[in-house]
Amino acid sequence: MDEAIQIVNAIKKGQISPIYFLFGEEPYFIDKISDYIGNKILAEEERDFNQTILYGRDVSIDDIIGNAKRYPMMAERQVVIVKEAQHLSRTIEQLCSYAENPQQTTVLVICYKYKKLDKRKKLYKIVKKSGVIFESKKLYENKVADWIRKNLLSNGFTITHKAAVLLVEYLGTDLSKISKELDKLKLALPPQTDISPQHIEEHIGISKDYNNFELKKAIGERDIVKAAKIITYFAHNPKDNPFVLTVTLLNSFFTQLLQYHGLSDHSPKNVASTLGINPYFVSEIQTAARNYPMKKVSAIISNLREMDLKGKGVGTTNMNDADLLKELLYKIV
Repeated sequence: MDEAIQIVNAIKKGQISPIYFLFGEEPYFIDKISDYIGNKILAEEERDFNQTILYGRDVSIDDIIGNAKRYPMMAERQVVIVKEAQHLSRTIEQLCSYAENPQQTTVLVICYKYKKLDKRKKLYKIVKKSGVIFESKKLYENKVADWIRKNLLSNGFTITHKAAVLLVEYLGTDLSKISKELDKLKLALPPQTDISPQHIEEHIGISKDYNNFELKKAIGERDIVKAAKIITYFAHNPKDNPFVLTVTLLNSFFTQLLQYHGLSDHSPKNVASTLGINPYFVSEIQTAARNYPMKKVSAIISNLREMDLKGKGVGTTNMNDADLLKELLYKIV
C-alpha cells in the first residue's frame, strides 16, 4: 500500500514515467493507480484525443505498441491504459522492444491483474529501468483491519477496533468490496466520526451482536447460551449468514487453536506472528485454549470437515441451515 501511495505522490510532483506495469493478486491497488493516472495526467479537454483505453482480451501486443508510438494531439502527453492485460500473458514478453525505447510523450499503463510477472525475464528487468513496476500483493487478513483504519483516517474518520474486525469478518479480504462499504459510511456519517459497530449495523446491515465474530468468541469462551442465540439468529437469516461461511471461519479458528497448542512460546508477540493474527485476538485464542485441549480441538476440526460436507449435501438429505447449525454447535461444545 505504501508503494502505491509513493507512485501517486510522484505523479502529483510531476515525476511521470513512460511505462507503469501494474501486476499482482490484489486488483484494488492496480485499479486505484490506473484510475488516478487516467483522471489526473491529462486535463479533461485533452482526454478525447489523447487517452486510449484498450482491453487485453481484444488486442495484441502490436496493437498496444502501435497506440503507444503515436504522438499526442495538442497536448504534452497521451495516455494509453491496457486493462485486463493478463489475457496477453503468452505474448507479454514481446513488449520488450517497446520498453527498451519507450515513447517519452506516452504514458503506457499495463494492468496485469491476478498474475505475476516473472522477475527473471527480460521484460521485468527492462521495465524496472525505463519505467515503474508495481506488484499489488494480497493483504493478509490480519493486515486488513489496519488498512481500513488508514483508509478512513485519510478521509477524516476513525474506527473502533471491534468495528474494523467486524467488517473483515463479514466482508473478508476483498479490498474493492470493503472500499464500497466504507464509501457508504463516509457518505452517511459526518467527518470526525469514530465509527462503531452500531454504525456498521445501521448503515451496512451487519449485526453488531449476531455475527461470526461474536459466535467464534462465544464458542471460545464456552458461552453456550450466547452461541445458541447467535445460531438461532443465523438460522432465521440464512442469506446474510450462509452456513458454508460459518463453518469455514470456525475451521480456521480451531486450526489456529491447534497451532497454538503446538507452540513452545506462548508469548502474545510470538502467537500473533506465528498464527498470522492481529494481536487483538491473542487473548481470545488463549481463552479458547484453556477451554479446548489439543485432543478436543483435533476432534472438532474433524467434525467441522464432516459438517462442511453435509452443508454441501454430501451424506445427508433434507437438512436445512437451521438443522446444520444446531448439529454444528452440538458437535463443538
